[in-house]
Amino acid sequence: MHSLTPTDTSAADTDPLGRERSHLAASRAALKAMREDVEALDLRDVTGTWVSALILQKQVDERIKALADLVHTPLFFGRLDYLHAVSEADSEGSGGEQFYIGRRHVHDADGDPMVIDWRAPVSQPFYRASRKDPMDVAKRRRFGYTGGELTAYEDENLSDPDEGDSLSALLAAEIEKPRVGPMRDIVATIQPEQDEIVRADITGTVCVQGAPGTGKTAVGLHRVAYLLYAHRERLARTGTLVVGPNRSFLQYIEQVLPALGELDVAQATVQELVGHVEVRGADTADTARIKGDARMARVLRNAVRAGITLPTEPCVVVRGSRRWRVPAYELEEIVRELMDRNIRYGAAAEALPQRIAHAVLVKMEHGGEAPDDRVQDAVARNAAVKATVKACWPAVDPVKLVHRLLSDAEFLAAAADGILTADEQAALRWARPPRSARTAPWSAADAVLIDETTDLVHRTASLGHVVVDEAQDLSPMQYRAVGRRCTTGSATVLGDLAQGTTPWATGSWQEALHHLGKDGAHIEELTQGFRVPGEVIAYASRLLPAIAPGLAPATSVRDAPGSLTVRDVPSGRDEAVLAACRDALGHEGSVGLIAADARIAVLAELLDAAGLPHLEPGTETTADARLTLVPASLAKGLEYDYVVLDEPAAIISGEPDRRTGLRRLYVSLTRAVSGLTVLHTEPLPEELG
Repeated sequence: MHSLTPTDTSAADTDPLGRERSHLAASRAALKAMREDVEALDLRDVTGTWVSALILQKQVDERIKALADLVHTPLFFGRLDYLHAVSEADSEGSGGEQFYIGRRHVHDADGDPMVIDWRAPVSQPFYRASRKDPMDVAKRRRFGYTGGELTAYEDENLSDPDEGDSLSALLAAEIEKPRVGPMRDIVATIQPEQDEIVRADITGTVCVQGAPGTGKTAVGLHRVAYLLYAHRERLARTGTLVVGPNRSFLQYIEQVLPALGELDVAQATVQELVGHVEVRGADTADTARIKGDARMARVLRNAVRAGITLPTEPCVVVRGSRRWRVPAYELEEIVRELMDRNIRYGAAAEALPQRIAHAVLVKMEHGGEAPDDRVQDAVARNAAVKATVKACWPAVDPVKLVHRLLSDAEFLAAAADGILTADEQAALRWARPPRSARTAPWSAADAVLIDETTDLVHRTASLGHVVVDEAQDLSPMQYRAVGRRCTTGSATVLGDLAQGTTPWATGSWQEALHHLGKDGAHIEELTQGFRVPGEVIAYASRLLPAIAPGLAPATSVRDAPGSLTVRDVPSGRDEAVLAACRDALGHEGSVGLIAADARIAVLAELLDAAGLPHLEPGTETTADARLTLVPASLAKGLEYDYVVLDEPAAIISGEPDRRTGLRRLYVSLTRAVSGLTVLHTEPLPEELG
């Protein structure tokens, strides 16, 4: 393997880099021409209705948007030289073919490809080919960029037995590239074991347990982009969704999608998915844990069905001069059958009047009449039938039902009988029940209960594929909320059990997948890190026996001596924090100052007084503002070139229990890509040694 720069003339081609730059310029020109061709389309003479014209115009607008040239994102990042012809058009030739691999497909005026989409089958060997299995690839070339300009390349002669294996210098440089501006292009850094997950079949659910820096979020985003490419028509019909832990995190990963060839992927937090009510209150950790317990699904089901009453009076329908009587025992049989079928409460409520009307029609036929479907519909709307349905199967408002459940001790006791203890029921109830559902101090966990109730009444629409990141923090009831949005589709579940920082964090992926409704899903574990330096991940991994004893410690492909500094500051901690931030800003790239949530306001004033501009998490860095002040509770999923970590003991004590605090610290310790400085006045936790 070797790397060539403009001064390298050792190759037979006297100016290989110049030729690659020329191809890049030609490809960008071809992409511009493709966009201009679409922009020049005249839709005025297209026949059809105004609706079809609007749809067509929307498709054209989306195509124009997709053909935009992202100036700071490499149009292609690699090249494959095949030993033999791949395409049918060149199958008669004697030699192989050459393909440039990039974020989207680009063709010239004759329709010949200049850049191949990274998701196309012919691109797959770029990620998976090896010296052991070259996949008919003679040479794999990687390109290096600086500020959008192609500056270097590196070759792997996979079919050359004399060339040994070594780590790609350009790949390492891409991973370590300073982060200023939009998040770096990650499509070029996917590894073989990650690519297998990315291209897994759409019909199967995949769960990825990934240690910090192993690229699990990148895998999830790539998987969405790949599935949209391979199954675009299907997913355009059924929809895709990325679920993240908070809006800052979603804003952060949103910067990646255009580099993957996708611009429109729905994103939401779990709270946004279940936004049936405005969240104004908060639960204690114990109450939230109970509300998030899977047993609550049974409690809610009992509460929804609590109003069902078996009829004791007949239903008498008057039609003209005749009266048709459905006796109580027959009505009871109909109601019991609907109860036993276990269908949605609302669907049963819609079926009940039709079933009663059908019973009336049978009697009408026995009486010599010949009613049709229109008569049955009319009977189903009859006042007597409506009254019977209302008495037997009353309408349920999910918000009002949960309000009653949390307010009415007797109602809750009946619904939770044999499911929750008396103490658990007491923890659920509001100390001062609000007068109405509108004024209730709904919590985030309450919103999930309302979502569950809504689904018990009317089925939630299912999407084609859902990606849920940082999934280890979801409660069983939250898993159910996500799972019912992909009941007929598949899911990609991403997380790290060691980073579970909620009191209800999942104990195992098997348990989580069960609540998601995806038992038997394939579980893949990623332990080789590419982002966090080896010295840093080894230090953080000292916490694993205490926070996740079943997980293997992560390793790192990056050996960066001096990347970790742990400093005891007996006094003057604020001055030490400022000095560490200034020192980190002396390097190129982004800087994150991570601290306990309670310290954020103090540190913000400190930075302002010192004249150090700082950003909130999720905000894009610029050349003038590269420092982000990060509450430990929002650090998950974020990454910075250099991290200054303020007072580990405060991060631990800021959580409701020690294990959760240690997990929060583990997250905070693993956000750095190039260097980590830990400052402490209080003693470090004994788990760190």
